[in-house]
Amino acid sequence: MEAIWPGSGSGIHPDSGSTPFGLYDSDSTFQSDAPKFAKWCAQRLGYPIMAVELQDIQFYTCFEESITEYSAQVNQFNIRENLLSLKGQATGSNVTHKVVTPNLSSNIRIAEQYGTEAGVGGTVDFKSGSITVDSGSQVYDLNSLWATPSESGEAIEIRKVYYEAAPAVHRYFDPYAGTGAGSYNMLDSFGWGGMTPAVQFMMMPIYADLLRIQAIEFNDQVRKSAYTFELRNNKIRIFPNPASSYKLWFEYILKGDRDNPLQTQFGQGISRVSDYSNVPYDNMQYQYINDVGKQWIRKYGLALSKELLGIIRSKYGTIPIPNADTTLDGETLRSEAQAEKEGLITELREMLEGTSRKALLEADKDEAEFLQEKLQKIPYPIYVG
Repeated sequence: MEAIWPGSGSGIHPDSGSTPFGLYDSDSTFQSDAPKFAKWCAQRLGYPIMAVELQDIQFYTCFEESITEYSAQVNQFNIRENLLSLKGQATGSNVTHKVVTPNLSSNIRIAEQYGTEAGVGGTVDFKSGSITVDSGSQVYDLNSLWATPSESGEAIEIRKVYYEAAPAVHRYFDPYAGTGAGSYNMLDSFGWGGMTPAVQFMMMPIYADLLRIQAIEFNDQVRKSAYTFELRNNKIRIFPNPASSYKLWFEYILKGDRDNPLQTQFGQGISRVSDYSNVPYDNMQYQYINDVGKQWIRKYGLALSKELLGIIRSKYGTIPIPNADTTLDGETLRSEAQAEKEGLITELREMLEGTSRKALLEADKDEAEFLQEKLQKIPYPIYVG
């Protein structure tokens, strides 16, 4: 085949090797448009007035690269817009040409760590353990008594110790306080023996219950040795001094679990989106790109073809002819092509920025404000009753 554009292309067929990567060779729309693109580029480069030192497969290569560049630019924008929502999703789920709905998954994952510290959720398992408290012994080292034998010496953090007096409300129903068994006797005398003692509260204000519970707690705090403990470096000192042996239960977490940045709730054995590099945006299907995008692709493909032709013509700066030399325009073509490529990339990126989620929300806000301002200028009707 001559190394000069012959005037028509051989066409695109799957598995024919017409393009280097064959990304779009099986796309019927690409098969139809590729020869037309080659003819258009050749004519824009001067054919048939001037010879164009390119073959059809080189035009097809530029066409394929142009589509891939368009796809890459749009997908880069989509990844940036949707990365927070896509993190943690399966990498096998191709999201090209699909609507990605924003969600709060990333914010929730951050909030779950606060839930761990507050004890109301999170991603860290709470474990329980116990030690035997001996009579007359107040201080116990939970590291040696529990962490070493039960957690292979891993650092633990105690989150709760079940060592406290019975709640005051448990002693509220006290026959000597006018409730409890005394209430049952009173209810029986009125024929309400099958009713709950709680019916007696119908005529009592709630603050009376609060005052009585508070009195019980103050009594324990002032007149008794309160049930309490001190915890320093996982060494616990309990008060009062134990008078008998019993089990002391507590909850704890492994510090390694909380400090592990790779905690996940997404299951095992499935690759997940972690960063920009593995977001499942693939090359777009050419047939689904609209005419606006295809026009950009044609212009960028022409710039690539011009650059390639400039490279070829730059191989020989001048060609001798009878009685003179002719200078080829290779460097001019290359500089023009570079400027055109940069301009098209800038134009596309600006267009994408103008349609970002933030820009659209701001435009919607401005439109609502302008509409409200316009409506305020409409005269209000006067109601005559």
